[in-house]
Amino acid sequence: MTSRTRYQPGPAAGAHVHKEGDAWTLVLVRDLRHPPDKVWTALTEPEHLREWAPFDADRGLGAVGAVNLTTVGAPTPMVSEARVKRAEAPRLLEYSWGGQDLRWELEPREAGTRLTLWHNINRGFISMGAAGWHICFDVLEHHLAGDPLGRIVGPAALQFEGWQRLNAEYARQFGVEPPGAPQWKGPP
Repeated sequence: MTSRTRYQPGPAAGAHVHKEGDAWTLVLVRDLRHPPDKVWTALTEPEHLREWAPFDADRGLGAVGAVNLTTVGAPTPMVSEARVKRAEAPRLLEYSWGGQDLRWELEPREAGTRLTLWHNINRGFISMGAAGWHICFDVLEHHLAGDPLGRIVGPAALQFEGWQRLNAEYARQFGVEPPGAPQWKGPP
């Protein structure tokens, strides 16, 4: 088992920004060593989301409809009514969260699954979002491999040694000014 204290995220990679007018979309791509069905379960089932995601869900995300997502680590509980817009197992999941749209695509690969996330996010938080999702994806990979690290989100992620480095690296890649570690209030 990997010790959480020994975990260090790799360099900023697999991300780019799509700009359309004033709208910014963070696009993250990660190759996982697990089949799409297993990744789909981790993306949609509450007991798996609790292992890696920045929110808890009051129901599975594998069906269209309303769902409450509770941000993890916020000083006071932040519950957002989200809406699953598309759920096409095991390849496509779309939902809104905190006024932002997220789209997950799972593409079967010879060695597992290529996971792509599109997240509409405020330009001022784009490098922070990339750093946070980078760590979430690392934790997801460990969870899928049966080597759990435990969730690293919210204030724990902002204080995590590798987060500041990732925030700065992604900011350079995207050509934006890296925001400092703000007081955690929930999803940007």
